[in-house]
Amino acid sequence: MLDQETIKVIKSTVPVLKTHGTEITSCFYKNLFTKHPELLNIFNHANQKKGRQQTALANAVYAAAANIDQLEAIIPAVKQIAQKHRSLGVQPEHYPIVGEHLLIAIKEVLGDAATPEIIEAWGKAYGVIADAFIGIESEMYAESEQQQGGWEGFRDFIVDRVEAESSVITSYYLVPADQKPIADFKPGQYISIKFNIMGEEYSHIRQYSLSDASGKPYYRISVKKEGEGAHPGKVSTYLHDHIKQGDILPVSVPAGEFYLDTKRENPVVLLSGGVGLTPMISMLNTLYQAPHEREITFIHAAIDSSHHAFREHVKKAAELDHIHSYVVYEKPSDADKEQAVFHKEGYIDLEWLKELNLDIKADYYFCGPVPFMKAIYKYLGELGVSNSHIHFEFFGPAAELTEPETVQL
Repeated sequence: MLDQETIKVIKSTVPVLKTHGTEITSCFYKNLFTKHPELLNIFNHANQKKGRQQTALANAVYAAAANIDQLEAIIPAVKQIAQKHRSLGVQPEHYPIVGEHLLIAIKEVLGDAATPEIIEAWGKAYGVIADAFIGIESEMYAESEQQQGGWEGFRDFIVDRVEAESSVITSYYLVPADQKPIADFKPGQYISIKFNIMGEEYSHIRQYSLSDASGKPYYRISVKKEGEGAHPGKVSTYLHDHIKQGDILPVSVPAGEFYLDTKRENPVVLLSGGVGLTPMISMLNTLYQAPHEREITFIHAAIDSSHHAFREHVKKAAELDHIHSYVVYEKPSDADKEQAVFHKEGYIDLEWLKELNLDIKADYYFCGPVPFMKAIYKYLGELGVSNSHIHFEFFGPAAELTEPETVQL
């Protein structure tokens, strides 16, 4: 436990962290990887380049400081991060290294304002926070290894099938190389896959949502080829261009705090944008085979039909009376318009959602690009949906869901 003087000092730094948080975390990562380049085998290089990891860490540090006198308030966020750490293979010995470089970064950025008293207080606070992570992650490691079909670290899986789902999304069916049972998972969870790309000094680990229901003899991931823009996806491009049937990929046990609550019986609304539909397909398939029929509304936004994965699969599921499907195309083709394969052109908006007469007491799950998620979060709030009924997942480091931006799928 922290003494009151330490808590007082930490809380006094909250305004500074709000202003200089990203600068501090950027400095932290630069120094960390300079001194410990081996950690690049764990961290996502792309998120570093985009600045998303720095922003996510800054938000986490800020939240820890603001709640230092009631750390139980951030336990849900700790568990979400701990799930990712367990999936990546973060170990207790990594925490002292991170703590050392975080304090160095605070001192480097704040200069004389980072008094010995402040550095000492943050050292104590980090120790308490690190112990919380280590304890939670230790339980997660034990659970992932000891569960039926579980394992420790990374396990070799063979690519059994490769199937194109759209012009940019491809599914990979993975079966265990040792032919032993595999762990079940909750619909919405993900696996980590380690890639050793020829010519790359460090390995790359990526986390992909599982896109089918649990209980199958395989894990299925459905991956978008991120080949355009300022930061083209090195790993997704490698996966699409080079990984084929028969190849072996190291995989960690399924993880994640974002998943469908299968014990509830109220209506469910699943909203997705682009490749964000992958965890939603897992949820839909799970609900589809459930013994009781929950009312399901599946809303998906894509650029057009050529970019729309699992279109026929969802259409077939929606033949059942309790499943309803709605499609929004940003830029539908002439053929899309002629065939009337979508319900709305442009983007999902509040007025259109109101027209669907959705049950505000339903459970809402959504995933997609950050701008899409910001918009959906805002709309659900304006519809009167309680935060306790809103569930979402980021692909990559967490971000803030305020102030919607232009949506791009």
